[in-house]
Amino acid sequence: MEETSHCWPGAYRKPTTSASRVLGLKMQVVQHSEHTLKTALISKNPVLVSQYEKLTVGEQRLMNEAFQPTSELFRPITVYSQSDWITSHPEAPQDFEKFFSDPYRKAPTPEKSNIYIQPIGSLGNSRVISEEYVKWLKGYCEAFFYGLTVKFLEPVSISATKCSFRVNDHTQNLQIHAGHILTFLKKKKPEDAFCVVGITMIDLYPRDSWNFVFGQASLTEGVGIFSFARYGKDFHSSCYKGTVTKAKRTSSSEYSIFDNYYIPEITSVLLLRSCKTLTHEIGHIFGLRHCQWLACLMQGSNHLEEADRRPLNLCPICLRKLQCALGFDVVERYKALLRWLDDECKDTPRATPEHSYEDLNLTKPVEAFQEWKEWILKCLAVLQKEGP
Repeated sequence: MEETSHCWPGAYRKPTTSASRVLGLKMQVVQHSEHTLKTALISKNPVLVSQYEKLTVGEQRLMNEAFQPTSELFRPITVYSQSDWITSHPEAPQDFEKFFSDPYRKAPTPEKSNIYIQPIGSLGNSRVISEEYVKWLKGYCEAFFYGLTVKFLEPVSISATKCSFRVNDHTQNLQIHAGHILTFLKKKKPEDAFCVVGITMIDLYPRDSWNFVFGQASLTEGVGIFSFARYGKDFHSSCYKGTVTKAKRTSSSEYSIFDNYYIPEITSVLLLRSCKTLTHEIGHIFGLRHCQWLACLMQGSNHLEEADRRPLNLCPICLRKLQCALGFDVVERYKALLRWLDDECKDTPRATPEHSYEDLNLTKPVEAFQEWKEWILKCLAVLQKEGP
């Protein structure tokens, strides 16, 4: 049966007495055999093997690192506790062959080749900061999904979505209904869009019985909504206890509660977490399931600590899936990511009377990306190495 809607990393039901206990579990390494990883990457299907052999020598050399036990680029998954995603959410693994043959998988076409980003509510404490933050995310997505154009839509207020909202029982913080946002995005989806993704600094919940969710997507409709709220260091400092007694979706005046909503400081860590979440979730819209092969961006995550452990990079199996969907040159994709990292000052706005001097310090904060940059350079060295 076709699956239409998914709650992705951070999807928590409200805990029961038994489910809320985090059971002890020794740290475990998910170590697949070389044969298993090779089959997951290349397949035994002659057609897919032939496709793999048409990749450049450098691309094959890099992807073959997947099943090299001593690889410094791609490492096995480490499970730290029973609350980690791979333990608490058993899923059938998706190798390249399963991805390729998925009848419901969607890929961009010449007519529908754009990714649209729809900001919902403020993303920064001024319009200038919000606009720059979206530009940084747009640039990163264009490099990550190399070959596609990323566009952003004019920001909309929470009230424009007509979504239900509530105060979370545990955090006492405001939340908006993810499913209602998806309905709003479906109606706004441009004709030339492969997908449209909403981004917000407001926490999300998918239904009344769930605690929160980092994001939710409808794969068949090509829409998703993702929240960066829990990535701010002061997320738990707001308290709206007693201000909303039940989920509401009535008059516009009731949305005024969001007018002075806390917006986290834009830091390098917040940008890194946002880039990681956004590309992970859009990856799902391309048909990539949660990775269970190697440490990878497409691993699921149940909580912020686990999300932070997840790398920014795709493992070779997931990289081959994305390359299959987009047809990019792997070298050019990595070079585009490097350009985004090095291009710190492009498009920074000039001073205008209505903008404070604080707004002008908008150099892209990429300090938290340095380990990622060094990793890309190592990959390029493997890709561009002369000889077999």
